Amino acid sequence: MFKILFILHLPPPVHGASMMGKYLHDSKLINETFECKYINLTTAKSLQDIGKNSINKLWTFIRLLTKIIKNTITFKPQLVYVTPNACGGAFYKDFIVVQLLKLFRHKVITHYHNKGVSTRQDHWLDNLLYKYFFKEIKVILLSKNLYKDVCKYVDFKDVFICPNGIPETLMKEMPTERHNNEIHLLFLSNLLISKGILLLLDACKILKEKGFSFTCDFIGGETTEIDAWSFNENVRKRGLDKIASYRGKKYGKNKSQFFKNSDIFVFPTSYPNECFPLVLLEAMEYSLPCISTNEGGIANIIEDGKTGYIIPQNDATALAEKIEYLILHHEERNAMGERGREKFKREFVLERFEKRMKDIINNAINRP
Repeated sequence: MFKILFILHLPPPVHGASMMGKYLHDSKLINETFECKYINLTTAKSLQDIGKNSINKLWTFIRLLTKIIKNTITFKPQLVYVTPNACGGAFYKDFIVVQLLKLFRHKVITHYHNKGVSTRQDHWLDNLLYKYFFKEIKVILLSKNLYKDVCKYVDFKDVFICPNGIPETLMKEMPTERHNNEIHLLFLSNLLISKGILLLLDACKILKEKGFSFTCDFIGGETTEIDAWSFNENVRKRGLDKIASYRGKKYGKNKSQFFKNSDIFVFPTSYPNECFPLVLLEAMEYSLPCISTNEGGIANIIEDGKTGYIIPQNDATALAEKIEYLILHHEERNAMGERGREKFKREFVLERFEKRMKDIINNAINRP
């Protein structure tokens, strides 16, 4: 049985990379196929802590390096799996981790849940570090669309494609036909401007001025950019007090209820690190047509015109037009939701992700 050392992000905080890390950590298939050890790469304890430097985070990182050295010596893994950051200060931290593993002559595979290499490759220091970082390692990407981010440094033969997958939460099929008195829109993500929150509010204002009757629920964690007070101020300025509502964080059955009660899922992101949003997979499981943008690997999730729509970034008018179309064409709205659920069952359930990861790990170990 091959020994695998996983150095990955685990919650808290809760975000896509940490949730996928937890799914791997808890995977019966992975843990029965390989002899596994896990080290938490996370130094931030909350969303607000991400990107900030502190003495506590430095001390945590020093302890992390000590733990890695100890495990590489005592565990002697055949492969070390790392989920690094693509750029910024966090990349410099992960650069040290990967170079340390190479120093101990370990075979390394990196799994990217973010992007940004191409935004820094023209900076002389980052360019130099990337050349050393990507040398003699394998890379897992969430979508072929994301290869352009690392193509300067990684040959495609050293790349594996592994779309994310999530656990099925529905015990039975969701009916595509909702019976709401008015259309319910749903947004679910942390409250960041680049996730499209203000853009969606602008689209809601356009729809209200056209006389449409609807509601829009916003779910997610508050951030330094937008908290509950500033969200409500933006709602008030647009005259959307009885239309747009911030519902806070929701988990489990509470979150599920919002998916069940909604008609359209809207996620107009321009977030630069967006790769493969799990929230779109969740919405598809609940038979919701999805409206989003061509950021990261989203075009590999949403089939434009079949399971939802891909719109231009930062275009409130285009967003409002697609929402309007789905409001007015309920049969097409339901058909898109049904096709989305079929695609979710076919490609994005957790079992498919675990099987892909098992095959990739075996392949990476056996490749020169």
